Amino acid sequence: MEQRGCVARRARRQWVGCVVAVLLWSVASAQLRYSISEEVNEGTVVGNIAKDLGLDKTTLKDRTYRIVSNAMQPFFHVNQNDGILYVSQTIDREEVCERSTTCLINLKTVLENPLEVHYVAVEVLDINDHSPEFLEKKKTLEISESVLPGARIPLQAARDPDGGLFSVQQYKLSPNDHFRLEVKDKGEDGKIPILIVQKSLDREIAGSHSLVLTAVDGGKPPKSGDMSILVNVLDVNDNAPVFSQEIYSVMLDENALVGTTVLQVNATDLDDGPNGEVVYSFSNSVSHRLLSLFDINPLTGELIVKDSIDYEKKNKHEIEIQASDKGLAPLATQKSIIIKIVDVNDNAPEIEVTSFSSSIPEDSRPGTTVALISVNDLDSGLNGKVICSIGDDVPFTLSPSSQDKMYSLVTKSPLDREEQSNYIITVHAKDTGQPPLSSEKTISVVVSDVNDNRPEFSLSPYTFYVTEANAPGNSVFSVKAFDRDENDNALISYHILRDGREDNTATSFLNINTENGDILALKGFDFETLKTFHFRVVATDSGTPSLSSNVTVNVFILDQNDNAPVILYPVSSNGSAEGVEEIPRNVNAGHLVTKVRAYDADIGYNGWLLFSLQEVTDHSLFGLDRYTGRIRTLRSFTETDEAEHKLVILVKDNGNVSLSATATVIVKVVEPKEAFAASDVKSATNDEEDNNVTFYLMITLGSVSTLFLISIIVLIAMQCSKSTDYTSKYLQETNYDGTLCHSIQYRSGDKRYMLVGPRMSVGSTIVPGSHANTLVLPDRRTPGEVRHIDIIQLPVLSF
Repeated sequence: MEQRGCVARRARRQWVGCVVAVLLWSVASAQLRYSISEEVNEGTVVGNIAKDLGLDKTTLKDRTYRIVSNAMQPFFHVNQNDGILYVSQTIDREEVCERSTTCLINLKTVLENPLEVHYVAVEVLDINDHSPEFLEKKKTLEISESVLPGARIPLQAARDPDGGLFSVQQYKLSPNDHFRLEVKDKGEDGKIPILIVQKSLDREIAGSHSLVLTAVDGGKPPKSGDMSILVNVLDVNDNAPVFSQEIYSVMLDENALVGTTVLQVNATDLDDGPNGEVVYSFSNSVSHRLLSLFDINPLTGELIVKDSIDYEKKNKHEIEIQASDKGLAPLATQKSIIIKIVDVNDNAPEIEVTSFSSSIPEDSRPGTTVALISVNDLDSGLNGKVICSIGDDVPFTLSPSSQDKMYSLVTKSPLDREEQSNYIITVHAKDTGQPPLSSEKTISVVVSDVNDNRPEFSLSPYTFYVTEANAPGNSVFSVKAFDRDENDNALISYHILRDGREDNTATSFLNINTENGDILALKGFDFETLKTFHFRVVATDSGTPSLSSNVTVNVFILDQNDNAPVILYPVSSNGSAEGVEEIPRNVNAGHLVTKVRAYDADIGYNGWLLFSLQEVTDHSLFGLDRYTGRIRTLRSFTETDEAEHKLVILVKDNGNVSLSATATVIVKVVEPKEAFAASDVKSATNDEEDNNVTFYLMITLGSVSTLFLISIIVLIAMQCSKSTDYTSKYLQETNYDGTLCHSIQYRSGDKRYMLVGPRMSVGSTIVPGSHANTLVLPDRRTPGEVRHIDIIQLPVLSF
């Protein structure tokens, strides 16, 4: 007994589990369905969609939950804050769903990002707000007294716009002895009251009968309407018309022209005279909808099209016609005509974009949904089958949805806004009817930018030549970068890469305008301190995340003539450029009296020194070598020559604006014995001074030579690393004359540069030169063309 109980409980649990599974499956697969009564006020709550779909309220707003509707005035709206569906306007069920048993309003709702479609059906429930009503309040019937019991006389049905139980449910006839009522259910056309003769009529006893027909609906409480019927009893007309066919069925093309004959019926009556003349009409059971579409010729029986026929509204009509004779008590026979409407391809496909993302990021993966497209054709069969397509010249494709006549517009290949930022997509819909009908809809898709391009500099590397002694705070050069992205992704800011290395300390006195790339020097450059340096500029866009690129900037400082010559010898004990030289009176012409030594911190022409006698007591006695600064006797001394001579030597450089210094040499002419004695003492002093000067000159020569070689190597390496349109080509210049020992020419882009320097010899002292001169030389590549050539001068040596 206990075992049987366990088995029974296990079976019940399995049965309950199956039922729950089926219910859960049906809920998951079915659409939401609500019901409301008609005529409810605006703002009435229909249902909580968010709760029923299991969606968060934040999800509704973030994903733009909304109803997709084609109606000009939608009946419902959804609140994105709470997901509740509200009534937007008063709904009259009889207008929305005329003569329909169930009134459903289907809503299509969507969630975006990602796209999600939910279908909601709202059933509008009928209320009993209409009473049954007869079109004729009074009806007169003429019935022959020969009518046998059981004769049927159809009566006009009452109209009640309500549906279901609230429509006409029954008819009642006022109590009488001769007639009874029968109700025939015509389906869509409702219930039809039929008056049946229950007892033979006797005109001599009663010439007329007054009846009241009452139509009652199914409301609680029920509503009703009455029609008065006056039955006049006529004399004998005992033959009713008879139709020639038992069944009438015909095919009619939709959109048949008004006036087209559908068919012609024929009925005969065996009576003679007026009792045998037949007239045709519609039965009282024919609805007003059919009466508006068709008409019948009362004499010929031709059924004629009265208004346009539309297969999409109704594909079959059943019309009951009546043939009556002209007897005093006319007899009538009813016959149904079945009209089947044949569909023609008269409706072009309709394209509806139900959800559309007007902008799509360029980094969207292939298969990203851009829009949901639904197509519909009101025709049927092949006339309603639609093929949807788009062009092949766009990176999009149509993907059929699981639902019929739904497509997803998705990306089929990667997008690049920099190549194309906007696409005009034409959706073609074509049915398979004969002839086919088609329609088009254009969709504009904007490709939005993402930060996928780094800033690009216009040159790489940059090379600038800056003259020393520039004004602090002024812009010295500029870099420029561009970004193929747009808006913030293309907004570039610049900054100098400061890595803190000792060999890149020059960046500490540089500043850059972050917006336009102008680089400012916070202090003036000094060629004698710094001849060249390089640094890196970083360009960063404003995208998220930001992208950047950098470029090397090479800067060469150009020399200015900003250093005056400095006298190395003679120098007196008090620091002034003045010295005393003693020579024997018996020296011959050409005797070296002394040598004025000087140097200039500039280089090139700015440091190339020339010597001249500014003041001398006797021009015939002393001569000065303008290049070496050596002072020699021009002739032998005579007894009349003075014993002391003052020579003022002017030392000047060859800059555009020359700078100079002067040295004074006092030459004392002594007798030979005194000269030898003095020369012994002086030689020791001069040797020591010469040794010191020579030591300093060696240090200076080594430093300048090292800097010069480093500059040349860096310059050659930079020029060799450039592209073919920006290369350095060194050419040996053999035609240069003057005091320069040699020159080297090179090209860089459209410019030509020349390295020049003086002759050098053993025992020379090095004089640093300048880098700020420009020669105008003809370019041998283009005859007759004159170009400006920047000159970089080699160190100048003075003897």
